[in-house]
Amino acid sequence: MDIELKENEVIDDLEFKNLKIIQNKKGFCFGIDSILLSDFAKNLKEDVRVADLGTGTGIISILLCGKTKLKEIIGIEVQKEVYEMAQRSLVLNNLEDKFKILNHNILDVNKILDKNSFDVIVTNPPYKKKNTGLINSNEKKIISRHEITATLEDFIRVSKDLLKDKGEFYMVHRPERLVDILDLMRRYKIEPKVLRFVFSSIHKEPKLVLIKGVKFAKPFLTVQENLYIYKENGEYTEEIKKIYNK
Repeated sequence: MDIELKENEVIDDLEFKNLKIIQNKKGFCFGIDSILLSDFAKNLKEDVRVADLGTGTGIISILLCGKTKLKEIIGIEVQKEVYEMAQRSLVLNNLEDKFKILNHNILDVNKILDKNSFDVIVTNPPYKKKNTGLINSNEKKIISRHEITATLEDFIRVSKDLLKDKGEFYMVHRPERLVDILDLMRRYKIEPKVLRFVFSSIHKEPKLVLIKGVKFAKPFLTVQENLYIYKENGEYTEEIKKIYNK
């Protein structure tokens, strides 16, 4: 299929079921956090309806279409240019029957999506609070990394509104925000059920945390075995190779 590429755009092979994605090399490209979240959330039930809040390039949604038997996934992306790029990626992968993208701020989704209508939420939200950390001059990267258009609380509150009772919530974030995340999840009735810390290597501090919650569930938290990205020799660990289908 011929897909028009814009300046600085490339088509990257995801090396899984012939799936591909369009990325702008001078914009914000997906990272390993999105790959790990799609793997963390891959054991979904069949025919579920999923929302991907802050879908970005569409990487999580595209991979979940390949890894699961979901019925439908709806991505929400506030940046028009990124939305249009993700839209072309779903066409490139012939996913029009499963994957739809809406160009909206997540703060507006209650106006366009029914409450209590999704079985699953996945989200890789901006990690940094507004006016904190190093600021990148690229606007797309600022919005993707900093809470400019929506806060962590917004992502969790909107997830609670969209999820059905006992619906599942999957997020990847930074460990330094963990207390805030768990506090907000409980405040909005999404009970934390599973945590998994991700380390670059065995001698480093954790760089990411994967979190699963369930709306209106009873308290009981499981902390899974740590996930390490690199061996001491700098090669990917066997689990990461498996996740990347190497």
